[in-house]
Amino acid sequence: MTHEELTLNVLKALNEIRPFLNSDGGDISLVSIEDEKHVKVRLEGACTGCSLSISTMKAGVETTIKKYAPQIETVVNVI
Repeated sequence: MTHEELTLNVLKALNEIRPFLNSDGGDISLVSIEDEKHVKVRLEGACTGCSLSISTMKAGVETTIKKYAPQIETVVNVI
């Protein structure tokens, strides 16, 4: 898979998650993909201060990204 295909797959995953975050006043954006294995995202809006953001990252964001791009090993929220 090329870097462009990987990026498109990660963006598809974020687009799948976005409506759930939007419903709570939040959003998410892709910051970077490093070494074709590590994704950095930024939780935005209401998600930045939400006490459930760690759960959201693991259960929602990371799981969905790995569904679209199984080679991804880590997903990290950067501030």
